[in-house]
Amino acid sequence: MSEISFHSPIGDITVFEFDGKIVAIEKGWGSNNKSLTNEVLNNTKEQILEFLMMKRTVFNLPLDFSSGTEFQQKVWSELLKVPYGETITYQELGKRIGSHQRPIGGAVGKNPIPLIIPCHRVLAKNGIGGFSGFEGVPTKKHLLNMECNYDK
Repeated sequence: MSEISFHSPIGDITVFEFDGKIVAIEKGWGSNNKSLTNEVLNNTKEQILEFLMMKRTVFNLPLDFSSGTEFQQKVWSELLKVPYGETITYQELGKRIGSHQRPIGGAVGKNPIPLIIPCHRVLAKNGIGGFSGFEGVPTKKHLLNMECNYDK
């Protein structure tokens, strides 16, 4: 597995690639201290930075989230359909795939590729809900404000 770490407007990010596909994105600096020239990783870094600088609304990257359960993969695939600048509730997401909202929340919270699989666009019925990525809810608010002037 290859990785690249870089500074971003939301903190340090490490992206992991295996077999030409992105498999994970994590907060913080990874274990690899050397500069990588892997085209997939460099392209992912570039697209994430463009997204965070509001110069990109759609990612075009090879993803592999097969490490999740069949249910999680179904939820993550559905999340990829939520467009930039729009939100969906856990309840609405559950209706789309025929599930109760509680397991939806669990799957969303286990998203291995945040930002690209836009789990930050999922809201609770009566508010913002939680966020397990980066700095938690403050990062979710930042991303939603960036995309759709969400200020709740």
